[in-house]
Amino acid sequence: MAKSISCSDAGKDCSWSATAESEEELMGKVTEHVLEHHKEIELNDESISGIKSLIKEV
Repeated sequence: MAKSISCSDAGKDCSWSATAESEEELMGKVTEHVLEHHKEIELNDESISGIKSLIKEV
């Protein structure tokens, strides 16, 4: 089952969203987006855990 996430899921005023076949692939897309557009977010164990909790199965 595919996985999806969006910035709005995290309460951000951003229209970005992504879908992927695996959590690993989706987190790669998330990391790329965060590093490019949300530089204020530090990707550490705590933030990554929070992001993963927002992933939905579609």
